Amino acid sequence: MELICPAGTPAALKSAIDAGADAVYCGFNDETNARNFPGLNFSREELRKGIALAHARGAKVSVAINTFPRASAVELWHRAVDDAVSAGADALILADIGLMDYAARRHPKQRLHVSVQAAAANPDAIAFYVETFGVRRVVLPRVLSVPEIAEIARETACETEVFVFGGLCVMAEGRCSLSSYTTGKSPNMQGVCSPPSHVVYEETAQGTNSRLGGFTINQFAPNEPKGYPTLCKGRFSTEQGTGYIFEDPVSLDATTLLKGMRDAGVTALKIEGRQRGRAYVESVVRHFRSALNALESGRDADVAGLTQFTEGQASTVGAYRKTWR
Repeated sequence: MELICPAGTPAALKSAIDAGADAVYCGFNDETNARNFPGLNFSREELRKGIALAHARGAKVSVAINTFPRASAVELWHRAVDDAVSAGADALILADIGLMDYAARRHPKQRLHVSVQAAAANPDAIAFYVETFGVRRVVLPRVLSVPEIAEIARETACETEVFVFGGLCVMAEGRCSLSSYTTGKSPNMQGVCSPPSHVVYEETAQGTNSRLGGFTINQFAPNEPKGYPTLCKGRFSTEQGTGYIFEDPVSLDATTLLKGMRDAGVTALKIEGRQRGRAYVESVVRHFRSALNALESGRDADVAGLTQFTEGQASTVGAYRKTWR
């Protein structure tokens, strides 16, 4: 299985390749990609140089243009498609149907992938993208079990890519606007969920309060791990008590499921984290490269070592193993 790794900066791109990535994914430093944070992403020249470096090292580069264009500024997204193709991108990761149509007509030889933001989660939806736009791969949303992924792989003529590590969302990707209620910005439109400019941590005698857009999202005891403030992972008080009503602040780690994913027909494994630093990229990529090497040689993978890179220092296999059924 191909190992696809995040590159939020040119330095992270090099670190991912050095650590054993088969491919990296990145985006332009504007609202055309869903990780539009200050100090992240690539200028046009940086992307061109990054792709040249990756290709010289035998790795591929996919460019995420995976937000939904504003009606008044669709030219920005069209220019991103054109510039990524011109820079030599191996694939474009797209979510918007109109943008897929533009890319397929304007660049018929360019490889296209369906972004997880499109939330294509069944064979009929995936077949639509394949038959209409010639899409070659779909990044599946993190709401499917491994048996469900296997069924999709059997019933579609499309490569499948799944997340194996990183942040989790309570919503099916491409459907979340929660952040906009407190900050005016959402990941699907502006490319930012809970932007850092709206985040505040307050130290008190009782511990630490995390706030987003003026709202208290969580209160942590002095020695309690502190998660990043997002509405879906906030702690709420109800008649039943205080706790994480929507989702716990934990990270996905599917190391123990790699064999099942291989047997399910998964083409590629994706690590989340373009907003994370080089230490995260290098350590997580090396971990999964080692795990894949162990799988290929029939050995057990080392499942330890990533706790420090998880949210709240805790992990889950998420919906891949739907134990609540």
